[in-house]
Amino acid sequence: MRAGARRAKRRRTVFFFMAPAFLGFLIFFGYPLIATVYYSFTRYDLINPPQFIGFDNYVRMFTTEPLVGTAAYNTLWLVVVLTVCRVVFSLGIASVISRLKSGVGLVRTLCYLPTLAPPAAATLAFVFVFNPEFGPVNRFLRLVGIDGGLWFNSPAMSKPALTLLALWGSGELMIIILAALLDVPTEQYEAAELDGAGPVRRFWHVTLPSISPVLLFGVVNSIIYALQFFTQAIVAASASAGTADVAGNSKLIGAPQNSTLTYPIWLYVQGFRYFNMGYAAAMAVLLFIVSSGFTWILVRQLRKTQHQEEGA
Repeated sequence: MRAGARRAKRRRTVFFFMAPAFLGFLIFFGYPLIATVYYSFTRYDLINPPQFIGFDNYVRMFTTEPLVGTAAYNTLWLVVVLTVCRVVFSLGIASVISRLKSGVGLVRTLCYLPTLAPPAAATLAFVFVFNPEFGPVNRFLRLVGIDGGLWFNSPAMSKPALTLLALWGSGELMIIILAALLDVPTEQYEAAELDGAGPVRRFWHVTLPSISPVLLFGVVNSIIYALQFFTQAIVAASASAGTADVAGNSKLIGAPQNSTLTYPIWLYVQGFRYFNMGYAAAMAVLLFIVSSGFTWILVRQLRKTQHQEEGA
């Protein structure tokens, strides 16, 4: 058999084994993405055929839809605050665990366990724990003379409470950062210590550069997580009002006072309560563009930083 025929046979074999993955990508990502872009230029209610209307959905989003601004602000708040807190918190916990001499497995397991809790159940538990009247957090704070506030029932504290909930469930990112910390060569720490570097300088000049790709992954992951923040916010709004009626009661969505109304929630309301599927598709396209933009900027910045370090 000639070399060219062998290469062609090898390519066919590789394509045969990769075909299921390609089909899955096309069916579950490629086609829905193309369909969403198409429907974003239409007026579509799931009943009547789509009617092409050009950029009207996008114009409406930026001009005549007041709650889009509120939802975008709440989501942007979560992107900034939650991303910073989640990465710093996970890095801090991972750093502490990496320095433990005993009980590492137990502590690591306890920190990771909250990740396994279903988001809806975890949110219900948090709403109970932070209940203004009989929640254990406010009871403890009152014992030490501190007013704990209304938490999920307050427009000013609802987003910080959701951030605490997200931090409680950030064990997955903590495990990834912990693995990166344990992979840093000890020779680098020893060399820095011989040069007179203290703990802070070793952390800044040895640890952070070594785990920077993992930290970038954590930042990108946290940004996408915040941009898609849905279940916790909508369940918290309902549970804090003392009812399980979410989809059927528009007054509960975003409560209190639209402070928990995130962009994905408003997208869901437009698509599956008001059946404005074309407008919801336009919102989904914008969300995809913003997510991709954040990812591209961060990856480009990391590559630029790595090139500068290699050149130095």
